[in-house]
Amino acid sequence: MRKRLVQNISSEYFAATSALQRKKCVMVYVEGYDDIPFWRAIFDEFETAERRFEVTTPVRSDLAKGKRVVMQFAPQAGKNLILCVDSDFDYLLGDLSDKSRAVNNTPYLLQTYTYAIENYLCYPPSLHSVCVRATKNDTHIFDFEEFMAEYSRIIYPVFVWYAYAARVDRPTIFTLSDFRNTVKINYVNIEDNGEATLAWLEKQVAKRVKFLRSKHQKRVEEVDKFDRYLRTERGVVPEETHLYMQGHALFDNVVSTLVGTVCNALRKLAVGQILGSSRQGLPLNNELSSYNNALSDVNELLKINTGYRGCRLFTRLREDLVRMLGVD
Repeated sequence: MRKRLVQNISSEYFAATSALQRKKCVMVYVEGYDDIPFWRAIFDEFETAERRFEVTTPVRSDLAKGKRVVMQFAPQAGKNLILCVDSDFDYLLGDLSDKSRAVNNTPYLLQTYTYAIENYLCYPPSLHSVCVRATKNDTHIFDFEEFMAEYSRIIYPVFVWYAYAARVDRPTIFTLSDFRNTVKINYVNIEDNGEATLAWLEKQVAKRVKFLRSKHQKRVEEVDKFDRYLRTERGVVPEETHLYMQGHALFDNVVSTLVGTVCNALRKLAVGQILGSSRQGLPLNNELSSYNNALSDVNELLKINTGYRGCRLFTRLREDLVRMLGVD
């Protein structure tokens, strides 16, 4: 019954139902509820007086969600039914597996090219603006782009091992849990732009790489070959590893800590300036109260961050959508 329901939902079905409406409606299927705002913001740009989009999770009687569910509609996708998914490792793997081949070759499917939506939300050039919105302080005390480029360069060797484990479908080689524990940042010393933190991280990564190469000696040559493939065939640059690593590991274990630490410093700086003013008594308390009431939650701002539009992978995603819609 479910299979027949999926087969009956198609681009042609939505074209027929749309013909009964004033505006042409293009259905957009995404993986889950949290993905709807991200894709909605992208499709907003392409709505016209004649065309609208409805971004939703797939229509199923069991309400199942996720990438696998969305991919079940691949044969029925078309101009009136567009599918949107996180790339995970499928973009990087190209045609190396049946799953990645399906993602990369389905005509009316949009993929993030980054591992997931979270990688866009954590796009380094946008993080200072997030801090400004959270703290109402535009003082530049940290270079996010420089830090994340160095962070990415450092973790790249273990990223290759984790991606390789996905490539050969042997997650026990280097589990997600082990990867997250290796690349996470427990603290950030923002002095010298996090130099001490990065030095500590580099030691942790070096230990893990040494362990992996010793434990899996027979796979070292394959891993090195896969490394060359990622660089030459898929355009991966070590300084941009943050675009391809597991999205929640980046958001939860790195950027949330980093941005939170910088925001704390910016708040202290702003409060210090207020306390150092000539105001005293009630006027001073009112100023402090006014400032504290203007502060915003960092993680909530990250979740609605839209400062990723300058990312080259987002440009590619947008170009895919332009081709699908046949617009300029």
